[in-house]
Amino acid sequence: SALQAWPGGLQVGGGINDKNAQEWLDYGASHIIVTSHVFRNGTIDYDRLEKLVQISGKDRLVLDLSCRKQPNDKDGHYYVVTDKWQQFTDFVVNAENLQHLAKYCDEFLVHGVDVEGQQCGILPDLVTLLGQASPIPVTYAGGVRSLDDLNLVQELGQGKVDCTVGSALDIFGGSLPYQAVVDWHYQQNPKPKQEDK
Repeated sequence: SALQAWPGGLQVGGGINDKNAQEWLDYGASHIIVTSHVFRNGTIDYDRLEKLVQISGKDRLVLDLSCRKQPNDKDGHYYVVTDKWQQFTDFVVNAENLQHLAKYCDEFLVHGVDVEGQQCGILPDLVTLLGQASPIPVTYAGGVRSLDDLNLVQELGQGKVDCTVGSALDIFGGSLPYQAVVDWHYQQNPKPKQEDK
């Protein structure tokens, strides 16, 4: 498996719960990614969250805060959604809530659900919020279609927001060359020069 080929190099998510979390970590996952097991019945189940933290430790847990705006919310807040992104929870993605949840995990993964997989551009307001409010590492996913979008995430996220690129990549049938993204990444994160010995 990929986890055994690169132990400690990959995170795993999808169907993770307190019954199988340790197994995935033992297989070599660096982190487990969780949404629905913790966000259920429209709210956070803190008993389940705390149990997962006991199993994985805070340093190996990523909370997936896939979110979208509620149509009737006049303030334009983003709410975590579950169940194939159709069920709204009562959890608002804001500075106070991110600060609170950061006590339980090592990182946030935030899907901008309404643009995910559509190659239509990022959600600038969500990326800005994450850059301003997340006290721990955060990865944004959704809508990236070009190197300009990567640059915009870098700018709006104040250099504190990572992002994923999926269907836009040429290796997945899109038009954005994978190698161009790799090159962009190394331009943003140059390897330190090794000192002469």
